Amino acid sequence: MTYILGIDSSCDDTSASVVADGSRILSNVVSSQAEIHGKYGGIVPELASRRHIEMIWPVVDEALKAASVWLEGLSGIAVCHGPGLIGSLLVGCSFAKAVAYAKGVPLIGVNHLEGHIFSVFLLDRRPSFPFLSLIVSGGHTSLVRVDGFGSYRELGRTRDDAAGEAYDKVAKLLGLGYPGGPLIDDLAGRGDPEAIPFPRALIPGTYDFSFSGLKTAVRNHVERSSGEPSRLEDVCASFQAAVVDVLVKKTEAAVKEEGIRSVALSGGVAANRRLRAAMNEMAGRVGAELYIPPVALCTDNAAMIAAAGHLHLMNGDVAGLDLNPKAYLPI
Repeated sequence: MTYILGIDSSCDDTSASVVADGSRILSNVVSSQAEIHGKYGGIVPELASRRHIEMIWPVVDEALKAASVWLEGLSGIAVCHGPGLIGSLLVGCSFAKAVAYAKGVPLIGVNHLEGHIFSVFLLDRRPSFPFLSLIVSGGHTSLVRVDGFGSYRELGRTRDDAAGEAYDKVAKLLGLGYPGGPLIDDLAGRGDPEAIPFPRALIPGTYDFSFSGLKTAVRNHVERSSGEPSRLEDVCASFQAAVVDVLVKKTEAAVKEEGIRSVALSGGVAANRRLRAAMNEMAGRVGAELYIPPVALCTDNAAMIAAAGHLHLMNGDVAGLDLNPKAYLPI
């Protein structure tokens, strides 16, 4: 049996988790910084890295105690080394390297996107290879073909804003606060998704995404409607419908063209209720199996890092103490 300690400090959440045999979560502790960054309407990198320094040992200690596993009993320490905010990544990587060196435990570097891909391996029902993985978060929107562990082909990615980034920027524009995704999702549930015909950037001939124009369209609509403003719920519902439509249509096209009938949805935006429902409808329409982690495993967490770390360890892929974080790290 393997016990992998996962550590994720890629953005604004400090997380540690212990996962047994790559699939059984013994603990998953997340310290959120939402309250710190909320007053600024977005993440302040310097504040994020300082908070990681304060919280990383308490979070790791809590995760180990909850799992009843000690540092000496670990099979490996898996740490996210990119992509992400470089200051935040430095904290997690430096901590993981120090513990690995002091305790003689194998160190494993994990790509954050790889963690999202294999978050579905923490489910009781998991996809078999090959499968398509739609990763939708604040920093990433990618459609990846997964033929096996370590064998990935990115079919499409965002050309500008990630979907979650667009949510946060629109929420700030509408004066809703941060993080924007849950706030817009809640308001959209009480609005009319067809009230405002916001554009869909489908970019024919490619699986790439673009949400910058949609964000601008929302801003222009708000400015033009200052005299007779639309219902906030309708703006949110119409914006969300435009995002979800593009994500689902691109995924459906890839399912048909690639001939793959297993689809995984992950990333923070995968917690969105409309997206989850629309992806389920699409899967039923094309006869595909859909795999979506519970909400706690969609947002940034260390359990997914540990799950991917287990696969690295089983393949003999361990890192040296010269492992360095990278703000940009393609899958």
